[in-house]
Amino acid sequence: MKNSILKITLILLVGIIFGSCSDFLDREPSDYSSSGFYKSEAAIENGTSGVYNCIYMNIGYSLPFNVTLDHYTGLAMERAENTTIGAGGALNPDNSSVQSFWSMLYVLVARSNSVIYGSTDYMEGLGDKAYQYVSEVRVLRAFAYYNLISTYGDIPFFTSPVTIDEYKDTRTSKVEVLDFILNELEESTAYLPWTASERGRVDKSFAYGLKARAALLGGSLDYGGKSAEYFRISADASSKVIGQRQLAKSFDDLFNITGQAKSDVRNEMLFELMYSNLGSRKTHVVGFGQVSRNTGQTGRHPSMLLADMFECTDGKRIDESPLYDPHHPQKNRDPRFHSTLWMHGDTVTVNNGSVVRHVLNAYDMETPFYNFTTEEWEMKNNADINSAAAWASFCNAGSGYIWAKFSNEIAENISAQTCNIPIMRYAEVLLTYAEAKIELNELDNSVYEAINEVRNRVNMPNVSSDRIGNQDKMRQLVRNERKVELALEGLHQVDVRRWDIGDLENGQPSYGLPLPEIRYEGLSDNAIPNFTTSERHNLNNIASYDSYKEKLKVRDRNRFWDKKFNLWPIPQLEIDRNPNLTQNEGYY
Repeated sequence: MKNSILKITLILLVGIIFGSCSDFLDREPSDYSSSGFYKSEAAIENGTSGVYNCIYMNIGYSLPFNVTLDHYTGLAMERAENTTIGAGGALNPDNSSVQSFWSMLYVLVARSNSVIYGSTDYMEGLGDKAYQYVSEVRVLRAFAYYNLISTYGDIPFFTSPVTIDEYKDTRTSKVEVLDFILNELEESTAYLPWTASERGRVDKSFAYGLKARAALLGGSLDYGGKSAEYFRISADASSKVIGQRQLAKSFDDLFNITGQAKSDVRNEMLFELMYSNLGSRKTHVVGFGQVSRNTGQTGRHPSMLLADMFECTDGKRIDESPLYDPHHPQKNRDPRFHSTLWMHGDTVTVNNGSVVRHVLNAYDMETPFYNFTTEEWEMKNNADINSAAAWASFCNAGSGYIWAKFSNEIAENISAQTCNIPIMRYAEVLLTYAEAKIELNELDNSVYEAINEVRNRVNMPNVSSDRIGNQDKMRQLVRNERKVELALEGLHQVDVRRWDIGDLENGQPSYGLPLPEIRYEGLSDNAIPNFTTSERHNLNNIASYDSYKEKLKVRDRNRFWDKKFNLWPIPQLEIDRNPNLTQNEGYY
């Protein structure tokens, strides 16, 4: 494997492999291989810019990597049935996404090592700015290694450029790598500001947030039998960030170009993938690939499992709240439901080159469109039902829901978006702190305050009195908050591993909206999901639709789960190159 990394690294040394999104990402040295290249602050700054370029990892569909990752969980689905990882055996050593993610993460490691190792002999004569740049690179390398151990387990590990003789090295324990990550992140904070002066750069808030995220992984999976130790590290690291940053005032503002220009949104975004339509343009197509066929392509869909995790406005789960109406599931729901999802009957406004406003319709050949000239509604053809591509729509290929997150955009064309994609938000830090403290069974006011801060931002009620002091109920709440707050941001795949719930989310067919002959109005009043199939279902708010599943659309009938899916396989190509690499258990 390391031989392949070395070859990739040498290629990277001579040029730019990714486009850039701001001035600091535009700058990159013309020749990394020059002897003594990193002996000046300017050279280290340029090398650092090259490392930042490596975080734009595309592992499928020309999307930011973290958006793709959520579609490998039970909270989302690709439009082709039984192709999603965990839904038909697509997770195997020859899978292109498995290979791409591995390779791109090691490219990030290799380029980071080039800067860190190459500058070591010259740092004493340089100023604090050079130390800041190297600290940023160390954090980005830790980010790469976190993704590698959380995805693949034990991995090849190195902290300097690889020599030809090292390419046959074996895998290093994920525990050893995690401890390196945690130490590296702590040491890196010394030269970083709490908030980067230049948006898109690593800062102390992200370094501590990443330390908390990584330690939460080790605690949840009891790495090295040190569960409590890692939960303590996670709680302590996240507590350092609390109060240094703040939540944005509006949840919706976090996911569109207009909102992201606001200072309070900038404050919540601890680290983000930066995009721009200026200079060296860098755009994405997240929104275009997930909206109605009337305005885009609809290639990826949220699941009904996710939709039913959003509480009602009274703070109760939909099977416990008198406010839930199965005929109108979007009514009286946590406001994040409407910010994250659209469904049949919703009026949506999208910019796909021009601003289009229409009513989502899962059943009829025509649907209302708003005429901005006459200021009147007109009935027009509904491409979700009546078009050559209607098979891929939210009601045919999907489960009846559309991603509103990153799609609710009117200021720019969703086929060339420049809104940033969050890698870490302050909301995650608050929830990480709460989860770590809950797992330590330290249920003090700071835990409730952290969760309340996230919930109150969208006018959801405080932690209910029946949850106070109850570890299981608090565990249930914080897990659900992570799902509804952070959906489509790439964190759930690791959460599935940490909580060991892959079988609950992926071990059965995917159910969705009522069949056309029934529609929502034809459902009975007691057509309410059952969340108490087992204690594990109840703890993780995983719905069962068995009591009325014959009335619902069903897809992924051959969906299954195997415990080996808790880790991705080591790519077969890498094992072929290095026979000393062992495969993860269960893969052949």
